Amino acid sequence: MKSIFELTHFYEDEDGYDIVTDIAVYSTREKAEQALEKFKKHPKFIDHPDDFNIDEYRLDEDNWTEGFFTYEW
Repeated sequence: MKSIFELTHFYEDEDGYDIVTDIAVYSTREKAEQALEKFKKHPKFIDHPDDFNIDEYRLDEDNWTEGFFTYEW
C-alpha cells in the first residue's frame, strides 16, 4: 500500500492558542525526516524544535474514521 508522510509543527503559545503549521507532504518517511532536520533551524521553528510531527497516511483509504470535530470561531 502506498503512503504519504505529512510534516507539521504544533505548539501552544503563551496565551494558550494552538499554533499549527502544515509544512509539506513527502513521498517517504526519510524525506520527511530530512526536511524536519532542516526546518528545526528555521527562525519560525527554532524556539520549538521538538514540536514537529510526521503522520503517515495511506492513499485510497479512509484515514479518519472517528474523532471528527468542528472548529467554532
